[in-house]
Amino acid sequence: MEFASLGSGSKGNATIIRAQDTVIMIDCGFSMKETEIRLARLDLSPTDLSAILVTHEHGDHIKGVAALSRKYGMPAFMTHGTARAKSLLDLATLSLICSHQPFEIGALTVQPVVVPHDSNEPVQYVVSHEARKLGLLTDLGSFTPHVVAHYAKCQALLLECNHDLEMLRVGPYPPSLKRRVAGDFGHLNNQQAAALLAEVNHSNLQHLVVSHISEQNNDPQLALNELERVIDQDRDWIVLADQDQGFSWRTIV
Repeated sequence: MEFASLGSGSKGNATIIRAQDTVIMIDCGFSMKETEIRLARLDLSPTDLSAILVTHEHGDHIKGVAALSRKYGMPAFMTHGTARAKSLLDLATLSLICSHQPFEIGALTVQPVVVPHDSNEPVQYVVSHEARKLGLLTDLGSFTPHVVAHYAKCQALLLECNHDLEMLRVGPYPPSLKRRVAGDFGHLNNQQAAALLAEVNHSNLQHLVVSHISEQNNDPQLALNELERVIDQDRDWIVLADQDQGFSWRTIV
């Protein structure tokens, strides 16, 4: 199983996962034209995609979903709550999922995981192929035992390190937005991400990806320092999902 990113952050998110002849995109927060350009960097085109999976209805995750689905006849999978978003009404094929039930897309098994975030029925996803397990975990303001249980024993984990608390406190956001970001239904800070990593069984990890990092309220060095205290690994083992470039293919063996 392989995975890559088209970009990660408040300006747009999209993750690609491939196993055998199945290729899925989780979220599409870029315009259709930008998505096509970014896919080409990975030697892919939209016609290679089997489906789009949506985590929640915020714009940095759904901007290109409907247009891509219509143009390429691509099914879009999401919860009932997410599907109520007006910008997601016109899809080629809408596949509604239960937020607690796994489902299959070609060679991949997908387990939705309910997370605390300020949107309608948000989920994140754990994707498996044979004995390999990849967890995508961003856009949550806190973590629960339910989250910890589902993300245990992953070989790859894309983990939100959205903000540093002090940088957020003194940063440019208005007070209401600061409260939203730091709240239990906002985004994980560096210390929360490290605490979550300490609670899951991460002994099988081959790849750890720092994801959804704020350009205004965080510094990659701060995030890496927190995570390294937990896993005691050098930085060649940890990847940063960049807003502009994402990251290229990584393989789970």
